[in-house]
Amino acid sequence: MPRDEVAQTEQAASSEPQKQPPREIELKLAASPEALEALRGAELIARHARNQGVTRRLDAIYYDTPDRLLDRNGLSLRVRRSGKRHVQTLKRSASGDPLARDEWEVALPDGALDLSLLPLAEIGEPLASLSAGQLAPVFATRIRRRVRRLDYAGALIEIAFDDGTIEAGENSVPVNEIELELKDGEAAALYELGLAMLDVAPLQVATQSKSARGYGLAFSRLPRAVKAKPIELAAHDNADAAIAAILGNTYQQLLGNLAPVTAQSGPEGVHQMRVSLRRLRSALSVLKREVASPAFEPIGREAKRLGHVLGPARNWDVFITQTVPEIEADGLSGAGLPALRKAAEPFQARSYEAVQERVANPQTSRFLLSFGALIERRGWRSGLPSEAMAVLAESADDFAGRVLAHTHRKALKRGRGFGHLHPEARHQLRLALKKLRYTAEFFLPLYEGSAARKYLGRLSRLQEALGLANDAATTQHLLAELRGGKAPGAELHFAAGAIHGWQSRHTIESGRKLKKRWRRFEAANPFWS
Repeated sequence: MPRDEVAQTEQAASSEPQKQPPREIELKLAASPEALEALRGAELIARHARNQGVTRRLDAIYYDTPDRLLDRNGLSLRVRRSGKRHVQTLKRSASGDPLARDEWEVALPDGALDLSLLPLAEIGEPLASLSAGQLAPVFATRIRRRVRRLDYAGALIEIAFDDGTIEAGENSVPVNEIELELKDGEAAALYELGLAMLDVAPLQVATQSKSARGYGLAFSRLPRAVKAKPIELAAHDNADAAIAAILGNTYQQLLGNLAPVTAQSGPEGVHQMRVSLRRLRSALSVLKREVASPAFEPIGREAKRLGHVLGPARNWDVFITQTVPEIEADGLSGAGLPALRKAAEPFQARSYEAVQERVANPQTSRFLLSFGALIERRGWRSGLPSEAMAVLAESADDFAGRVLAHTHRKALKRGRGFGHLHPEARHQLRLALKKLRYTAEFFLPLYEGSAARKYLGRLSRLQEALGLANDAATTQHLLAELRGGKAPGAELHFAAGAIHGWQSRHTIESGRKLKKRWRRFEAANPFWS
């Protein structure tokens, strides 16, 4: 992330700044063999290259304990051979920056693993308590790498074209990717070079390192979905830093779920990617009122487009894995629900095909790279009038209070005459409350005490009750699709009717609680005032 005025202030205020570990800042792009070849010889690369480049053969072995202690602690340890030279490398995932990893490299005279050569006191546990004898090979990589150094957008970038394999036992997977490593300058240049390369050949933003792919191969493990992490926001930050932190947090969650969705790891990956896009769109919606930056518009548009494709997949996932099992568990196991679930599976499969197609589309990579560049360059500053620039300079506290107050008022306005709202108005209220909850969570680090938790609790319970009606409406839409399929039999119609009746009962029961929950939320004291 950009090293801005806030970071400089924090460093100056520290009498004894802690030593930062060496850090690798790298953007990875997956490519087909044809795209890799096209980019190797592209005029874009030649025009910015410092040299003709060099080709190396890199063979590496990755080590861990039998119970994967390093992997479980976000560490990867390898010994790589290039010609007669051996290098031992330890990498550790770095929080808050999707491109960064801590990295320690030492030369090995004889190629034998030697942990004592690493700064163990600096790295800490669990490595500090291990010996080389406790580690064993887990998998290997065999890579042919073509490396060149480029001067691009004021930065020095090392570009590596990698093709080869990752091998674990008798299993292997191919490697065809491009790594852009920042050697000097700002990380935004990596995203901008990636965007320029997309004009030459199709590429996909890749978030899995070779070590992550190797562990997945060795242990038949799919990438896991990632939930949103707490936003790092402090009282002394200004509004500009708050915007960067909020957008950076949504971006980190979005990228974190790219691999699980691509690998089809299960419903949670689609769910969390969809959540990340909803959080992003909510952030852009509330922020653009304060900072009407034109840079927000294309990001919001692409987020909506991707979210629209994810929606049907999520709906079918919920129907098959939650709605039907809950109804079966409630005593309706004899209502023909297994047949209904089986009839839904082809619809679910088609929705996943649409997701895969969209994620693989270069336009999605263009969106992800553009979003990353926006955050790194703080692109929302461009072209703003002086009054908007003054907003960016104000304290995060004042900015948050105003944004929260406006979003809260808007939700209350949506809920006027709550007991007489028609279904569409209640749906709009539910969306306004969801936006309010995300906004409150964005700024939560600025507030302490139980008031914020109490407010969010009331808001969450109200959302949950309103969500039941929305879930029923979504289910009815899915059932209509199923009924419109090939010759639905009587059993299918009966099961659909049973679901409709079950959900109608629950909607009526929840309706009795709704007014009470609305009144409690309406009476909640805003924790930001």
